Amino acid sequence: MREYSPDLTPQWKRPKAVPEVAAERDLVVEVAGTDFCGAVVACEAGTVTLEDRFGKRRVFPMEPRGFLLDGAVVTLVRPSRGPSAPSRTASGSIAVPGARARVARAGRIYVEGRHDAELVERVWGDDLRIEGVVVEYLEGVDDLPAVVAEFGPTPDARLGVLVDHLVPGSKESRIAASVATTSPDVLVVGHPYVDVWQAVKPSALGIAAWPVVPRGQDWKTGVCRALGWPENTGAAWQHILSRVSSYKDLEPTLLGRVEELIDFVTGDGGA
Repeated sequence: MREYSPDLTPQWKRPKAVPEVAAERDLVVEVAGTDFCGAVVACEAGTVTLEDRFGKRRVFPMEPRGFLLDGAVVTLVRPSRGPSAPSRTASGSIAVPGARARVARAGRIYVEGRHDAELVERVWGDDLRIEGVVVEYLEGVDDLPAVVAEFGPTPDARLGVLVDHLVPGSKESRIAASVATTSPDVLVVGHPYVDVWQAVKPSALGIAAWPVVPRGQDWKTGVCRALGWPENTGAAWQHILSRVSSYKDLEPTLLGRVEELIDFVTGDGGA
């Protein structure tokens, strides 16, 4: 006996199959029946978030035949692992999986002390290794003129220096000015904070603001007292450093200066 399909609709009347497309991040689609067009920025169970060219975001249900891709109707489906995004380093740069550290450049970046160096390593360490930039510390800005003279910067060995409390009239500003004109291959920049501790956002530590320490007191010890921490500045710093996971935990004033130094040391002539 001949068997018949229960669907007796003629083939030419049946709706064409609509392809399913994974809603991968940055996929640009148009929402059917609207004039909204945007790139996928998020995908949850049953919904997709699109961002248009003006930065406006809207959430849409992932209904069958609900989107247009290059003018063709498609059904968006959730990716097997969700929208993928490139992984990033703590500084916000795109990570390079498996990249080997570059042989160290002749150029260097100097910071004032160990805490500064540890903070730079915490956030920019991956980038610095890829670029082959070594960070050293001075144990105080007073040694800067001698360090610059001994280093002997050249176009092929640039020297970048990050100074704490670089504000008009400070001792640090006078020392920085004395070396900044010695060579075009030296760049001295700084941040306005008394100590690099202050470059960590208070919100990262769960405090409203950094305490104001009266003049004449050791600043770090005064901070510990004001915050009710044990007066052990080494332990306090390790606590502060542990709360820094990325550039988002640092003040923009510091971020800009460190990026400037990296660009200077790795720029043309800084190989």
